[in-house]
Amino acid sequence: MRRFLIVVILSSAAFAQSPLTADSKSAQEPDDQIPSKLEAPSVAMPDLPAMPRGKSTVIGGWIREVDGVRDQITLNVFGGRAMKVLFDERTQVYRDGLQAPLRDLHAGDHVSVETVLDGTTVFARSIHMLSQLPEGECQGQVLRYDRSKGELIVRDLLSPEPIKLRVSSTTTIIREGQESSSGVLNAGTLISIHFQADRDGQNVASKIAVLATPGSAFVFSGNVTFLDLHAGLLVLVDPRDDKRYEIAFDPAHFAISRDVHEGTDVTVTASFDGARYSASAVRVNPPAGK
Repeated sequence: MRRFLIVVILSSAAFAQSPLTADSKSAQEPDDQIPSKLEAPSVAMPDLPAMPRGKSTVIGGWIREVDGVRDQITLNVFGGRAMKVLFDERTQVYRDGLQAPLRDLHAGDHVSVETVLDGTTVFARSIHMLSQLPEGECQGQVLRYDRSKGELIVRDLLSPEPIKLRVSSTTTIIREGQESSSGVLNAGTLISIHFQADRDGQNVASKIAVLATPGSAFVFSGNVTFLDLHAGLLVLVDPRDDKRYEIAFDPAHFAISRDVHEGTDVTVTASFDGARYSASAVRVNPPAGK
């Protein structure tokens, strides 16, 4: 009986030790045969929305503040006041032409920002941080021009405040491809401006293109995106420049064809009165190929 107990005890001891031996052997297996428990779970990142479409505007200034929580910078526009500009992972950032991360944006940087309207907000397609003073361009309407002082005040679409620029003797003013005198810069004139900030932070215009003066006639062609027959407003996007044009008409004296609705391809003849485009004719374009 005693001999039987000894055999049972020895068998039990051997049985108890066998799992430990197996564990020890498993612990010595190569790492690539053991699935890691520390691997981070894969998380699907949401797709970013498409880049806002439309004509972009280049704005020069310096960064007053970077808000990483709201993903926006406060930009002090040269010649104007502060402007809020949104950014995200789609925004391309460069320093002196070399690509840089978003975290490199700092208050005090002189920048040139390519902006586009995203609904009612201003979005940065690209931000160029510059060691030298920035250049820029804007498009807007002349509010006032003092030729004796060389001072031009412009209302820009993207700026909440008027922009002040200096017109010098070296500024080139062009109208319809021909050089013209500065006398065309009357109030209400639509212009496009290329400028560079000087050491005092003032915008100096290098080139001014006159786009429309009060009384000018225009022909627009494109798809209707909005039509209000009661308010007398038609909006179309012209594919030639991918710009959105708001064209007014007097519903009491100007009848729009029933064939015109949102999505219709039309040609509109209009005049510019210094405040808005007014339609004198609206024609439905025939389908392509006919």
